[in-house]
Amino acid sequence: MKYIQLEPHGDIAVVKINRPEALNAMNVDVIAELSRTIDILAADDRIKCVIITGAGERAFCAGADIAFMVNIEPMAAEKYASSAQAVLNKIEKLEKPVIAAVNGFALGGGCELAMVCDIRIASENAKIGQPEVTIGIPPGWGGTQRLLRIVGPAKAKEMIFTGKMIAADEAASIGLVNRVVKLETGDQLPPEAAKGDPAAEKARTLEVAKILNKKLMADCIAFAKEITKNSFNAVKVSKMLINRGMDSDIETGLRLEIYGWALCFAHDDRKTMMTAFLNKGKK
Repeated sequence: MKYIQLEPHGDIAVVKINRPEALNAMNVDVIAELSRTIDILAADDRIKCVIITGAGERAFCAGADIAFMVNIEPMAAEKYASSAQAVLNKIEKLEKPVIAAVNGFALGGGCELAMVCDIRIASENAKIGQPEVTIGIPPGWGGTQRLLRIVGPAKAKEMIFTGKMIAADEAASIGLVNRVVKLETGDQLPPEAAKGDPAAEKARTLEVAKILNKKLMADCIAFAKEITKNSFNAVKVSKMLINRGMDSDIETGLRLEIYGWALCFAHDDRKTMMTAFLNKGKK
């Protein structure tokens, strides 16, 4: 595929949107390739967890392709948004846990892509927002619905009505991202560039961004391993229960939980893992 890179790391798959010249904006070809990639991962029993990120150091995903949208008519716009929502819904419903490694800009459709992931881990230079109103449209790939469910209606309205980007730390403080990866004094950073040398300063900034992005991916893979060491069946059922519970009343959600809990007793790994736990306690 031209715009999607798929990198296996054992039982973890890294999906990378590879369109850095456009800040990884999602045109119709990116959407189609991403949809096929998710189908591949859904069918691959070897993969237990998925990480989605963007190529380069500048952007996770800058959202929809404005150069494509500027001249299209309402029917074409409806088809574009429907195809985007379809693939995002597919990611949200994927039985495997999905982690968004948010490196740089996650704007509009990029924010909406991150929100359908189960866990969002951002680098400290990430900028997140729904700026659609600044170009004459509302969010159209799920932003008005998912953002309010994650951060609450008041904060969602603030972000959407103003179209402003927020930094990673603020995103973490409102629950939009789970954690922020930062550079620390112990990290081996390149020496400071000479003052008054723009080329050297730019080169250093790029190098620092690469180090931060590498640290972000290492953190995401380590987090994914914390998930994959557990029962895949139990994690899969837990994801389904949480997703269904989001839009259910508490009584319905609790009844679904009982069914999901009982269903796991029919799976072999449940007895194997329980027996191992009991034997460990006897040693």
